Formats: sequence, structure tokens, C-alpha cells
Amino acid sequence: MSEVTARRTRGNTILLVMLGIGAVLTTIELVLAFLFTPLVIGAQVPEAREIGGVLVQNQLLFSQKIFYFHVPVAISSFLVFFFTAYYGVRFLMTRDKVYDTRAKIATEVTLLFVILTLITGDIWTRYEWGAWWVWEPRLTTYFIMTLLVIAYFVLRNSIEDEERRAVYAAVFGIIAFLDAPISFAITRLIPSSVHPVVLREGGGLTGLQLTAFLLGLFGMLMLAWVIYQMRLREEFVKERVEAVKAALEG
Repeated sequence: MSEVTARRTRGNTILLVMLGIGAVLTTIELVLAFLFTPLVIGAQVPEAREIGGVLVQNQLLFSQKIFYFHVPVAISSFLVFFFTAYYGVRFLMTRDKVYDTRAKIATEVTLLFVILTLITGDIWTRYEWGAWWVWEPRLTTYFIMTLLVIAYFVLRNSIEDEERRAVYAAVFGIIAFLDAPISFAITRLIPSSVHPVVLREGGGLTGLQLTAFLLGLFGMLMLAWVIYQMRLREEFVKERVEAVKAALEG
């Protein structure tokens, strides 16, 4: 067996192991969340407040169980989006096409997790606040981030020249990522925000709640990494095939 084949086999094994661990951790989290963990206090409002025409108070609703899936997915979207900016910087520094490819795949995975975040978040919002969407700070900034992720692909598809496309996408990806830390921190920066703050000083979770949450977070991050690696391998194979076709046609 050649060294290249051996490396590829080891890589496949690692991917399968990570996929299995991520799936198991996420499954355990969901079982704990829906069958064993106590309910989590919802929006921390000091008094009854009208949100989107609905009177909101601190409520203990079964719908809040979805947060154990929603929050890990949301955090994963922020972290994966970071690599869009990171590889964008690397590309601008080196002009190596591999970094442009990595940035593009990272943004694809970000889009997947952004969509999952919006779906699960809307379900929570509908049953917790009585509306499918509320223009509060966290939701607004995250929606802007979603639009920026979509705009990234619109930009890439609108430029034919490969070099210019990679440069513009790198710059746009770096700028777009700036919305991620803003969206993450907005509930701490604006006290009037009624969006729940899970990761805060003193901790918002205890005991079994925290255990379930951390299992889900680590599991989701593993799944995100596996999806990224699998999609990246597919893209590299596609690029090699296109390069061979171009060489034969030339």
C-alpha cells in the first residue's frame, strides 16, 4: 500500500469515527433533553412585555427543549463561519487556490447550519413568544448574517474570472464574518434584548441540563467538521477532474 493510499485510509477512518461519535453524542443529548432534563427558564424579562403583539412572560414551556439542539447548531454556524474569514485571509496572503476552496466549503457548511438555526429558532419563537418572527436584536443580527452568507454565493456566481472571484469572495467573507461576533454578543450588549442568554457569567444551566447541552455541542461540532471534510474532499476531486479535462482538451 502506497503512502498516499495509507494516508487516505487513515483519513477515512478518522472521518467515520468522528461521524459516529458526533451522532452518538447528539442522540444522547436529545434523549436526555426530552426525557430527563428539567425545563429551562425562557426569555429573561423583568416584567411582562409585549413582543410582536404578544404578551411575553417567563414561561416554562416544553417547546424550550428544542434549545438543546438549536443552540449547538447556532454556535456551530458561528465557528464554521470563522473559517470562511480565516481562509479568506490566508488566500489574500498567499493567493493559493486551496484556501479559496476551503473558504467556499466553510461557507457552504455555514449556510447549512444557518438554515437549521433559523428553522429551530422559529419553532422556539412560535411556541415561546407566540410569533414566528420577532425583530429583536439577536434575531435581526442573525438574519443579517444569513443574508450575508447567501450574498457570498451570489457574489461568487456573478464573477467569471477565477482570480477576481477568489479575491472578492475572500474580502467579502472576512467582512461578512464580522456580523457573527456581533450577533453572538448582542444579547449581552443590549440589556433590552429578550432573547435568552444561555452562556453567561454564573451559568444559565445546572446539572443534567449542562451535561446534555455540552454533549450536544461537542457532537454537533464533530458533525460540522465531518460535513466540512467530506464536502472538501468532494470539491478537491472535482477540481482535479476538471484540471485533467482541461489538460486533455488543451
